[in-house]
Formats: sequence, structure tokens, C-alpha cells
Amino acid sequence: MSDPAPAPPRASTEPAGPGAGPSAAVPPLLPDPVTEQRPSVLQRVLGSRILRPVAVLVLLTATVFAVGGSLQAAGAEISAAARRPGGALLLLAAVLANMVGLALSMLSWRVLVVDGKTRLPMPAAARIFFIGMISKFVPGRIWGVLAHLHLGRDAGVPPERMLSGFGLGLVIGVTTGAGAGILMAPVVLGAYAWLFAPLVLLAVAAFARPGWVNRLVAVVLRLARRPAVEPGSPQAVRRSILLALASWAVSGLHLWALVVLFGAPAWGSLALAVGGFSLATVAGSLAFVLPDGVGARELVLLAPLAVVMPLPAATAAVIASRLVCVLSEVAATAAALLWARLARPAPTALSRTTVPEGVR
Repeated sequence: MSDPAPAPPRASTEPAGPGAGPSAAVPPLLPDPVTEQRPSVLQRVLGSRILRPVAVLVLLTATVFAVGGSLQAAGAEISAAARRPGGALLLLAAVLANMVGLALSMLSWRVLVVDGKTRLPMPAAARIFFIGMISKFVPGRIWGVLAHLHLGRDAGVPPERMLSGFGLGLVIGVTTGAGAGILMAPVVLGAYAWLFAPLVLLAVAAFARPGWVNRLVAVVLRLARRPAVEPGSPQAVRRSILLALASWAVSGLHLWALVVLFGAPAWGSLALAVGGFSLATVAGSLAFVLPDGVGARELVLLAPLAVVMPLPAATAAVIASRLVCVLSEVAATAAALLWARLARPAPTALSRTTVPEGVR
């Protein structure tokens, strides 16, 4: 009697072992939609290994040109002012005041990014904020956005949170800076100071009804054909507004120190310097095509300062303000980078141990 015919082999459902040949793997019946999905252009740009060295080179070049141009424009005025009685002390106070104002601005932005949903340590937040800030030396707002997204990804912050913090921070900064401009209205406009009332009402409305700030950001993103971002909570928006107002107040003190150094009356120029600097910086930030708003900020700032001091002295103070701002921004960025590097955890003994090749 002949042997029975062997049963047909069944398809194995076990995964192929490391030594199995290509025929041992069972191909999927349908393509996996997750693996078939191609990354977006933004994801490819952020993940590019070429982006970092190129971006660092461009940013360093732009920073060097910004510092060199400011030194060339204001070097003579600063040198003459430093030789005046108390001049060096006032110049140092101006740099420190603007650095403290920048730190408050960073805290205002960080509140919006974290918002009780994301963990972002202070050193990492300072690194992201200040690198994004000095990217303004390169024309175009897009470089700051890309810097925030790229560095935020390295810190483990989702792109939606970074975009939310950037968009809300921009709206809050413009709103509070324009509102702080009312401080110079009584000196410049006199009885017509009420013309600044809409700017103040805008800042008050942002604090009282934070929801409209989210709606404004959503409208801007829709017009720019950008995806919607997560809205900020009312608590985060209000805290950010208060910190932004404190930032404008402290940053404006640097200009006050400079105008006093160049001959303006001390108490008669305080409100004018703080309000004028806030409004002029907002005007410069809205001039997207100009690197760091060069020209726009000076034009807005020159007119109010000429009310309390001669025009040549006001011009020297405005030029010196540009140099002080650039130097303090570069110094704050360097301090943030050093802080982030020192706060980076040291490698453990396990991470330094060499893993044998066969175990990987």
C-alpha cells in the first residue's frame, strides 16, 4: 500500500528569524498607510542634517554684520559719552536694563509655550528664545519660526506648542508695546493724548478677554494658510501680558539712561523714553522686510525725543540705543547658550559603557 500524499504546507504566522531567507518573510497583503505616508516639507527641513551648520553660519554672519554696523554708526557717540562724568556707569546700566527686559520677555513667551501642558526647563527655554530672537538680524520673520520649531523639537516640545507660543507671543508683544506708548503721549501730544486711547483699550481688552487674542492668531494663520495652533489658556495669556508689560518698562530704562547721558532732563524724559522705545520697537517689528526693523524704529523714536532735547543729541541717543540693544541681545544669547550647556546633564557611567557589537 502506497504512503498517503503529504498535506500541503500551511503558511507560517511566526515571524521570520534572524537567519531566515527572504522567502521566509510573509509580505503584507495591503500597504501600511502609516509607512506609506511621506513626511511634509517642514518635517524634512527640520530633520535635515545640513540645516544646522548652514543656519549657524548664516546666523553668525548676520550677527557679526549687525554688531559691526552698529559699532560703525554709534562708535563715536558712545566713545564720547563714555568719557563724560558718570558716562561709563550709565552705559553699563543701559546694557543691564535691556538684558533684564529681554529676560522678562523670555518668561512671557515661555508661559505661553508651557501653559500647563508641556515641560520646558528654563535653560532650554532661554536657549530657544534667544537664538530665535537674534535670527531677526536675517531679513524675514520665517527664520525665527524655523529656529523655534527646530530647537523646540530637540527639547521635546511639539511643533503645535512652539507655533502657539510664537504666534500668541507676537500678538501680545505688539499689543502691550503699543499700549505702553501712551506714556509718551502727554509730552508729545499734550491735550491730544487721548488719541492713544484705542491702543490702551486694546491691551486692556486682551487682559480682560484673552479669548480674542486666540481668535486673532487663528485669523492671521488662516490668512497665511498655516495650520491652526492650540489656543492659550486665559491664565497663561494674562500672565504673559503682565510679564510683557514689565519687559517693556524695564527695557525702556536703557533709553532713559542714554537720553540723560546725552543731556535730557532726568525726570522729564523717563515716561517719554519708556513709551517711545516701546512704540518704536513695535513699529520696527512690524517692518518684516527690514533686519531688526532698522530705520523704522529710529524714525518713530526720533520725533518724541526731539521734544525734550536738541535734535543732534536725540539722534546720537537713538543711534546709541541701537548699539546698546544689539550688544545686550548678543550678550544675553551668549549667556543663555552657556547656561543651557552647563545645565545639560552629564553622561552616566552606563551611557559611557561601550556596548558589544553583537548585543546591539
